[in-house]
Amino acid sequence: MPKPNYSYEKRARDLAKKRKKEEKLAKKREAKKAKAEANASSPDAPPDSGG
Repeated sequence: MPKPNYSYEKRARDLAKKRKKEEKLAKKREAKKAKAEANASSPDAPPDSGG
């Protein structure tokens, strides 16, 4: 029986984690962009107060 290649498995896990993190960040960026566009398209909406 061949010996398990733990470093390959770890690299695969790390790449999957990195890909998932990138997808999550991209999704957040899209949501932020869509929200900004929605706010820009409705000028009669009250602006957010800073505090």
